[in-house]
Amino acid sequence: MTEPSPGPSARLLELFDGHRLTPTQRRIAHALVRHAAEAPFLSSVEVAELAGVSQPSVTRFAVALGYDGYPALRRRLRELGGGEQAAPESPTEAVRNEHQQAVLAEIAHLRRLADLLADPEPIVRAARLLAASRPLPVLGLRAASAQAHGFAYFASKVHPDIRLISEGGSMLADRIEQARTAGASALLCFALPRYPRELMDALAVARDCGLTVLTVADSAFAPVAKLSDLMLPAEVGTGLVFDTACAPMVLGRVLLQTMCDELPGAEARLEAIEQSAAARGLFLE
Repeated sequence: MTEPSPGPSARLLELFDGHRLTPTQRRIAHALVRHAAEAPFLSSVEVAELAGVSQPSVTRFAVALGYDGYPALRRRLRELGGGEQAAPESPTEAVRNEHQQAVLAEIAHLRRLADLLADPEPIVRAARLLAASRPLPVLGLRAASAQAHGFAYFASKVHPDIRLISEGGSMLADRIEQARTAGASALLCFALPRYPRELMDALAVARDCGLTVLTVADSAFAPVAKLSDLMLPAEVGTGLVFDTACAPMVLGRVLLQTMCDELPGAEARLEAIEQSAAARGLFLE
């Protein structure tokens, strides 16, 4: 029994998959998927109106996909659609909406992360290096600042000296150098697209200072790889207007869990924090 051919919306998703698109370009892609049946017959102006963007943005979107312009992209859309305007897809035929697609993509990313973690050696090696660093600078700029903040918040409960670096500017290099002067031997970096230029500068400073750089990034081939001593990859989702980063967050927690096994007195520190929180009535029951 042959499987049914994918519907128009599924074919469009396959066309867009694998391309690094800007938030505006993702809005255009979502608009085309939502109107998959009529998409091959829409003008660039009509696509722009559907997506709520400018007409030049539609042209740039086509170029980002590898076409000379929107007319070339539309010809490809017509080829995918068989050349004739299709009837609207039924709910059972249409691909899941972009919200569901984003969640399913994150599930797939987490499964691949689980497969990578089948070999514990890289995580154990990273945890030992980070646990031994006093202080431990944790770097994450722009999109990666949330990951750095989350890691630093929990790590400070078990590591005696965490130094969060989440803002760029002229003080960035100073803070890295100060951490090294204070005794730091390693730096943990969270690097997610789009990669700030000053992040590369900061990692160069860290390497020049003699710090071992361990990086959680969306790919082992990210630009930061050439300035990292150990890469820990975890994919990000690109199906929504802004990236989703469940896998990098989980990887950070796994790394922290492993650090706890390498930090003398980690359990005692956690117990002391819990006793203090209870005495102050810090949390609701």
